[in-house]
Amino acid sequence: MFEVIYIEKQLLDHPRVLEILKKYPNSLIQKIDKVEDVFGRVKKPYLQKRTNLNLFLGEKKGQLVKLAPPAYGLSGEPHYYFVHAYNCIYECNYCYLQGYFHSPDIVLYLNHEEIALEIARVASVYHTLHPKNNIWFHAGEYSDSLALTSLSGELGHYFKLFRNLPYCNLELRTKSVNIRELLKEEPLQNIITSFSLSPAHRVKSNDLKTPPLKNRLEAIRELNANGFPIGIHFDPIIYDDQFIETYEELADQLLDFISADKIRYISLGVVRFTKEVYQKVQKNYPESDLLAQEFVRSFDNKIRYNRPMRLWMLSKVKQQLIDRGVAPERIYLCMEDTELDPMNKTHE
Repeated sequence: MFEVIYIEKQLLDHPRVLEILKKYPNSLIQKIDKVEDVFGRVKKPYLQKRTNLNLFLGEKKGQLVKLAPPAYGLSGEPHYYFVHAYNCIYECNYCYLQGYFHSPDIVLYLNHEEIALEIARVASVYHTLHPKNNIWFHAGEYSDSLALTSLSGELGHYFKLFRNLPYCNLELRTKSVNIRELLKEEPLQNIITSFSLSPAHRVKSNDLKTPPLKNRLEAIRELNANGFPIGIHFDPIIYDDQFIETYEELADQLLDFISADKIRYISLGVVRFTKEVYQKVQKNYPESDLLAQEFVRSFDNKIRYNRPMRLWMLSKVKQQLIDRGVAPERIYLCMEDTELDPMNKTHE
């Protein structure tokens, strides 16, 4: 899977590094001082990930925990994210990562104890000032939270941490069905695994190399049966002539696998791009029907459907879910103009 594995020199004897090297005995090994000295220094086309990927193993430095942007999660509570990896083994043709880094190579950071300490510090400071508020932390901002957990080995660190932070929630965002490492842990009600779902035909045409919808739904059912809390993201929502029918079907399929009252929340978000990412989509996927959509520059300078169109699409899907028993307060709009959803106000 990896042609070259680059390893920061202080990690050469790290137990996790040694485990990874056992899995890839044919990969070339390169010792480096820092990930940043090599990763992305020479531009590597995004689609080269289909034939050639390298792996970087290092320690994350700098700001380890960052405040998330408005409308990132459920309203009324603060949201932070932390970075434990860069890039993804999947190839969604709308993915913002194709315009974010100069390389699709995978970076795994292994200093999970240090990241956990910073999460605990941020949580303590905020909890001292606002003891009545829950605090959210999110993994998977620049990667998939579960796809490579058998390599990265971080889940145990975060379950241990959040077991002692009952006023904090951790969200693991994923499209993966790699739940084996997760099932080794004792479920915690403040660690939520959230799956991004799209209608089956959209998974085939847009979520390239990801597990099919049915497999994701099976993973949801298995985790729920074993006591793991579940969140759902209908994101990105893409319009086509079968929009209403396919999202009705998606809602029905989801609720065949998990009851509405067992879903912690469902976020709704339309497809969106920065200008740079949209240009990458045009280059990488010139035949994609995404390019036939009618987009405009939106409130946050991203490219989206126009506001009336977004309001109509989001309202339709939200009502479909409510009609099937999902409580309105469990539905929120993700990365969207808060005026479209009066329930989702930026945290003060």
